[in-house]
Amino acid sequence: MSEFKRIPPEQAQALREQGAVVVDIRDPQTYALNHISGSLHLDNHSISDFIRNADLDAPLVVVCYHGNSSQSAAAYLISQGFSDVYSLDGGFELWRNTYPTEIAQGGTE
Repeated sequence: MSEFKRIPPEQAQALREQGAVVVDIRDPQTYALNHISGSLHLDNHSISDFIRNADLDAPLVVVCYHGNSSQSAAAYLISQGFSDVYSLDGGFELWRNTYPTEIAQGGTE
């Protein structure tokens, strides 16, 4: 079994540009306020469908507030069969400071 990798925003952005899936595990209200453009919101209700329909070999970047909770979620996704999982160090807060133009608002999809 592989392990997830912790990466800085610059590496996450490079993966994103190459088609990596970005999942945000923050609460739905916070996600709706602003999130990484193109990211998907995952919570306890949506994760089963996400796992069932996902390409387990596609790169996956997990985002939380500050980069702590995303590590647990990344480890869980590895345990569910994903092979290329990353946890965004510094979380959404560091992303927002690094890439302020790569932020979207609204929705939980």
